[in-house]
Amino acid sequence: MTGPGIPGRRRVAAVIIRDGCVLMVRERGTGPTGRHDGPEYWTLPGGGLEAGEEPEGAVRREVAEEVGLHALDVRFAYEAPYPSGWTACYRVDVAPGEPRLGVDEDLVCDCPRMVGLIWVPLSRGTGADLGGGDVVGSAGEDGDAVVMVPTLLMAARV
Repeated sequence: MTGPGIPGRRRVAAVIIRDGCVLMVRERGTGPTGRHDGPEYWTLPGGGLEAGEEPEGAVRREVAEEVGLHALDVRFAYEAPYPSGWTACYRVDVAPGEPRLGVDEDLVCDCPRMVGLIWVPLSRGTGADLGGGDVVGSAGEDGDAVVMVPTLLMAARV
């Protein structure tokens, strides 16, 4: 069986670009209590594949669940390591509309994992865009926010 942080887990993520910005989701990690009250970080919308699910279908499902948008076109862009497993990232064109923060229906706790959305300007392409200093992947100004944006600049070129 696979799960978070277990090698071999298949994940997908969506690179959604609009008006020169990429859409990111702010999530809370699991803290010492087992609840989602741990460090916060920014990541691309995405998640694990369900049994028998094709990657393109998983991307469409994750986009709808996490940011409430309808995926029109899904194209493979690149693969990147994430803490929860290797992730196939897809360039996703979405229907018009504003994103809205989704809810994880499958969590066993009553605490939210997804806590925010932001459009990050691609022209800057650094952790500073997210309050994280000069390097993507640095600690945030609040001391516990972490940016997980693997090869964000590569995503901007797809």
